[in-house]
Amino acid sequence: MTVLHDRPPTAAIDPIQFRNACGCFATGVTIVTTRAGDRDHGMTANAFMSISLEPALIAVSIARAARLLPLIEASGRFGVSVLAAGTEDLAMHFAGRPNDDLVDPLCDLDGLPVARAATSVFAADVDQAVPAGDHVVFIGRVSAFETVSEEGPLTFYKGRFGKLHEETPPMLDPDWMFAGSHW
Repeated sequence: MTVLHDRPPTAAIDPIQFRNACGCFATGVTIVTTRAGDRDHGMTANAFMSISLEPALIAVSIARAARLLPLIEASGRFGVSVLAAGTEDLAMHFAGRPNDDLVDPLCDLDGLPVARAATSVFAADVDQAVPAGDHVVFIGRVSAFETVSEEGPLTFYKGRFGKLHEETPPMLDPDWMFAGSHW
């Protein structure tokens, strides 16, 4: 790991206040999954991002205390399902509040479980596992993906689910991204 500065530690940061401050950043909601033997496992998470277009890499951040962590470490693979607006019940189901009304919420993508009620889904092989405080960041090389739905995303902001309220026209020509060193 590269250390960019050699400053002394700052005063202790209150973890609850820090979590609340981070909660001011609106995110999407995902389900991170893996398969261990013949059983599928998953958890709701909002710490997901794309890392690279070439090669196609994504990342998820999983708490060291999460039951899913050793399962991803053992399988070496994970799936990510970006949830669609209106799927709060599914998000809560995988956040530890089981819902018996959900019947067969997962399907298969490249040998990994992914959510049926998603806007997009990804299957990835672990490329790197980076320790980061009380979490591990898994960087995954995408082996398959699908855009499943044109529905808007389920969002998360200040501890609450939501959805996008208004659509705006695209700001960029999609081909612009590949014209140079742009996003």
